[in-house]
Amino acid sequence: MDEKIKIDKSKEYIENEISAQEFEDRFNSSVTMEKLIRDLLVELGENPKRQGLLRTPQRVAKAYKFLTKGYSDNIDELVNDAIFNESYNEIVIVKDIEFYSLCEHHLLPFYGKCHVGYIPNKKIIGLSKIPRIVEMFARRLQVQERLTTQIGEILEKVLQPQGVAVVTEARHLCMMMRGVEKQNSTASASCMTGVFKSNDKTRSEFLRLINSRLT
Repeated sequence: MDEKIKIDKSKEYIENEISAQEFEDRFNSSVTMEKLIRDLLVELGENPKRQGLLRTPQRVAKAYKFLTKGYSDNIDELVNDAIFNESYNEIVIVKDIEFYSLCEHHLLPFYGKCHVGYIPNKKIIGLSKIPRIVEMFARRLQVQERLTTQIGEILEKVLQPQGVAVVTEARHLCMMMRGVEKQNSTASASCMTGVFKSNDKTRSEFLRLINSRLT
């Protein structure tokens, strides 16, 4: 499938809110990827011809295309003119945004929540676009630190605000299922720009707000 078709399918997912399963099903499977997965099954000591594994290469190829669909997302299409002139100049926060990503070191999932805040500079963005930006970067091979920074940098670019703050909290299956095998550990990363980086009071207010709960 060429790059244009990939982008068109991703755009349709954004605009029409089709389910993840429907989106995945619309991808054609990659013959090359299927062969690699079939070979991997053999290397693992399995028989790819047994009933339960006959369609596994196709399923895995399509699943990985969905899990990495962020590579074909386009920020201009994603934002889709949802930036508006507004004089509001206090902190805007969208918190507890769920995300799922793949660690680039072991191709194992890491997942958690992302909290995003910014202080407008005469421009605001439609609130639903912030989770979509998180999704765009999460659906790539990632490390948590870079994921956090990319979210902050793209908001800085499209809004040119007084400042952006991003905090991610995640559990990493590469630590839980293998390696140190610590089941209750979480990792946090942050990206602060503008007034969130230079002003302790503003940064503290953001951190307090993302840790508060509405009653």
